[in-house]
Amino acid sequence: MANNIHELRPRLADSEKITINLGYVDLGHIDLMVKEGFYSNRTDFIRTAIRNQLERHADVVRQSVAHRTLDLGLRHYSREDLEAARSAGQTLQINVLGLASIARDVTPELARATIASVSVLGALQASPEVRAALADRTR
Repeated sequence: MANNIHELRPRLADSEKITINLGYVDLGHIDLMVKEGFYSNRTDFIRTAIRNQLERHADVVRQSVAHRTLDLGLRHYSREDLEAARSAGQTLQINVLGLASIARDVTPELARATIASVSVLGALQASPEVRAALADRTR
């Protein structure tokens, strides 16, 4: 039965792990807020603080996204998308705020032939070979 299970497409991560350094006093304040029951754990506190700051500056972010012509959210580039661009004689300018992903079956050669530049504010998911092929085009 287990041999009949096939993954149709790889699952994309819905978050990215980051590491931050905090001073002992700030960390103590966070631990106190957790201990007093305001937050379930440190991560909950930090996520809430980040979301509050993003909400506080939402107008500025919206204006910047419009000014920079960024795709907002998740943008996936399939092999078919890149082959269509190559057939049309076009190159892509990838500008994403969020997550940009390039399909696993995209070859480094196809990526170099069709992607002129990559600018991602957030995360880029691509094979190590494609990342290396686009390294000089990534800002």
